Amino acid sequence: MNCRMMAALTFTALALVAGSLRAESPAVPKMSKADLQTMIRDAHTKDQYQTLATYYRSRQVSFKQQAQSEIQEWGRRLQNDTGLAAKYPRPVDSSRNRYEYFRYEADQMGQQAAHFESLSGTATQ
Repeated sequence: MNCRMMAALTFTALALVAGSLRAESPAVPKMSKADLQTMIRDAHTKDQYQTLATYYRSRQVSFKQQAQSEIQEWGRRLQNDTGLAAKYPRPVDSSRNRYEYFRYEADQMGQQAAHFESLSGTATQ
């Protein structure tokens, strides 16, 4: 019974932590590529530029979170490396490539957000 109580408490604590992390992470607005291109083309006011900057910042955070989880997977796969006999691409290589992709995308989103933030600073209402 004591073991079941500990398992229940642990599960509850994990659920609460996961819920709070989900509530803190900004939700990426659902926007199609065409809608985004239209919004970029039509943006002229400070609020429109701020909306675009917020969108790109949320995408940046999302990619950073994916990169963080992938670096953990990379470390886990690195421990199970079979050496030179493994065929390419090894799981370690795939994790490294995914990590580098997520970091690159996060940097690109950060640059876009900075661009629209600078435009919102110079735009008129």
